[in-house]
Amino acid sequence: MEMVPSTAFILILLMLSGFSERPATFAQKPAKIREFTITENDTTSYTLKLAFDESDQPSYFFRNVFTPVCLTGECKPVYINFYWDLLGNYTRYDFPPGQVLTKMDHREFKQEDYDKLQDILNNPNSLLKDVAMEDLVGKGTENLADSVDAKAGATLKTVKNEVIDGAVYTCYTLWHIVHGKVVDEMQKITETYSNESLLHRFLASSNHYYQYWAMEKVVDKDGTIIASFSPDMLSIIRGKNIFTARSALQKLGNQFFMENARQLWLWETYRSAGYPLQIAILKKLARIPFQNSLAEATASEMVNANREQFTMMLNLLAAQPKLSDKALQTMARHLDNTNQDYTAEIYRVLTAFHPRTHDVVAKMNAFKTRATQK
Repeated sequence: MEMVPSTAFILILLMLSGFSERPATFAQKPAKIREFTITENDTTSYTLKLAFDESDQPSYFFRNVFTPVCLTGECKPVYINFYWDLLGNYTRYDFPPGQVLTKMDHREFKQEDYDKLQDILNNPNSLLKDVAMEDLVGKGTENLADSVDAKAGATLKTVKNEVIDGAVYTCYTLWHIVHGKVVDEMQKITETYSNESLLHRFLASSNHYYQYWAMEKVVDKDGTIIASFSPDMLSIIRGKNIFTARSALQKLGNQFFMENARQLWLWETYRSAGYPLQIAILKKLARIPFQNSLAEATASEMVNANREQFTMMLNLLAAQPKLSDKALQTMARHLDNTNQDYTAEIYRVLTAFHPRTHDVVAKMNAFKTRATQK
């Protein structure tokens, strides 16, 4: 008897959510596991597992999954293990011994198919996110069009790069398992383990998701940081990831860099940083009153910088209510520089400070004389 399309849709959706668990023998067991029952809806629940390391610290989440992916039974059921970090970010998959993935015609996945599946699952913003199961079913039939070349309408063509031909429903089902409600559940669980030790570990991690999450915990909206986490934040600013470095710098309030020692640390960081972070540091300094040491270092460095950096540094010095005699003397010495654009602007800023030191005044007068003779 022919099944009406609406019934087919219902059965498909039931199988998408109605996956069950096999015994936890799929993956090699970590030192310790804690199990959580996750409820998807009124009729479906499954077991999510949290693995701990040898120090009894939470390490990652995983799940042993069994799910059918074909309405007509033309594909083998899928047995697969999924792994996430502690914030629910998908990391990888593997299989129980002897298990493989197959396509609609019973052909086993090739290595390139497995590689593409990992790419698909790695993308939390896949087009599959906004595709409904019924959009992938040929209209007026219960048959599943599991090929991107099938007559299933425009939707399959749209998601062609998001799926594996011959395994559309496998990709769809597995992506929604990986990026579904379970992600929020994992984040809630990890919140219960949040303590000083975990936050230090997250801030020191190479996982930028961990770092962003922990930074939100240790720095308030006003940029005030819990004192014990200051070294962690400074390490991030000097770390290899420019994005987390810039984020940490921006999160810290101006008050954090008021002290002379912190300003010198920031200047040392500037000198060893890549260009994008250097610009971020100069922008940060625009809202921080300079100690003498920083003003003098900036005055010394500015003529060695490119035009953008020079302008920013000179503006930083010009914005100070007062500059030390040493900083003014350093700026005056730059009036002998061969870059006439730089020297003209330095002279303009020096004039605004009305210096009285004899050698600074002499340098300025000499520069003015040379300028009028040209």
